[in-house]
Amino acid sequence: MTHLGLIGVGVMGASFAQNLAENGHAVSLLDRDISKAQAVADAGADLAGDLIVCEDAQALINSLPQPRSILVLVPAGGPLDTVIDMLIPLLSQGDLIADLGNSNYLKTQERVARVEAAGLQFLGMGISGGAKGARIGPSIMAGGSKDSWARVQGPLRDASAKFEGEACCNWFGPGGSGHFIKMIHNGIEYADMQQIAETYGIMRDGLGMDATEIAAVFKSWMKGPLNSYLIEIAAEVAAAIDPKTSQPILDLILDKAGQKGTGRWSVIEALHLGAPASLMMAAVEARNISANKEGRTEMQAAFGASPVAMGAALGSRQEAIDILENAMIAAKVCAYVQGFEVLKRASDAFSWDLDLAAIARVWRAGCIIRSVFLDEISGVFDAGGHSNLALAPIFRDRLMATTPDLQRLVGAGVMHGQQVPALFAALGYHNMRRTGNSTANMIQGLRDYFGAHTFERIDDLGQAVNGPWHNTSK
Repeated sequence: MTHLGLIGVGVMGASFAQNLAENGHAVSLLDRDISKAQAVADAGADLAGDLIVCEDAQALINSLPQPRSILVLVPAGGPLDTVIDMLIPLLSQGDLIADLGNSNYLKTQERVARVEAAGLQFLGMGISGGAKGARIGPSIMAGGSKDSWARVQGPLRDASAKFEGEACCNWFGPGGSGHFIKMIHNGIEYADMQQIAETYGIMRDGLGMDATEIAAVFKSWMKGPLNSYLIEIAAEVAAAIDPKTSQPILDLILDKAGQKGTGRWSVIEALHLGAPASLMMAAVEARNISANKEGRTEMQAAFGASPVAMGAALGSRQEAIDILENAMIAAKVCAYVQGFEVLKRASDAFSWDLDLAAIARVWRAGCIIRSVFLDEISGVFDAGGHSNLALAPIFRDRLMATTPDLQRLVGAGVMHGQQVPALFAALGYHNMRRTGNSTANMIQGLRDYFGAHTFERIDDLGQAVNGPWHNTSK
């Protein structure tokens, strides 16, 4: 049995504390609201491990064996720094603080340096799966010193999700690497959810299907390559009936999507690393646009409603649904290709030596983006596959088979005013990536013309030259 401290007994903290206790570990609890901590302990009274309520930080620290390990599950930013500032003067040399919140990896790097300078240890851990995952088994991505990880890996592996008996929990590298991986997980999650929303919109507005019919389609997709947690719950969301009105609850949900920043961070960091992230970007932009409901209503009044029925543009309804499924497969592959390329760029840029196969394995269960693709992705990387997943035979063949339907769907969607930014981004990305002779030569010519930025000639590679644009001797 391991005895850990846990600060922050909100929904996630309470669930994770009970998970650890169920797996036989003792957890000392601290929260600003002691009654909340007591309620969590009372609810877990029959669990194998003890849940111990502490009245203040000193009591928490006194309850723990040395060297102490304290998990922190409070909101990122100011609240987390307040907890760290409270703990540093109270802890002893070698004690460990672990942040399990959705922190920006750059802030995690700073916190590692600050805490280690005080003679303590710090881990930044991404945890995915929501409150339910925290209770029954989340996916955990840790970063920090390997010695720190050795201290807590046992109880965290016990509490994590399992895929065929293997813990979806691992240490990946120093500093903020764990939170970086969680950030990219969320970026892929944004792209995945936006694609689902777009296919829902085509079925609703383009094919005239009701929520119950749409739920049946999502459920049928669970039998094929799209088998994933998000498709599974999309079917459940579409099928759910509001007990107050007896209408589909989906039809009653206000169309303004929220976000907490991780998707936006993913796009920003991808741009810094020079990696394509067009699907994540499309998803973030779609949420930004959705937030301005009043502005969208004004635009519709001025320009008319955008989506129109697609009629027979995609054939019969069943043909259209088959095309939608293939388009989703192609776009989903592109989202994973982009996500893992960002991870590879970060690994190289920051000398993290990330194990891409291990990342895919950690995401196979417990997390929000878990899908059958991830077992295939881990297999590609375990076999020494190319870092560009699109070139792995299993994904190359899948893209070859499904991209024509993605192209057909996007074309029909654009012609009929459908909202398909993520699907459009996937197609544009794939088309650009498979074009050996692009149009960037024109960009280079323009840059050199107005700014003398130089370019390379295809008949003299390696030499930076200028064009004849300002040759006054003519």
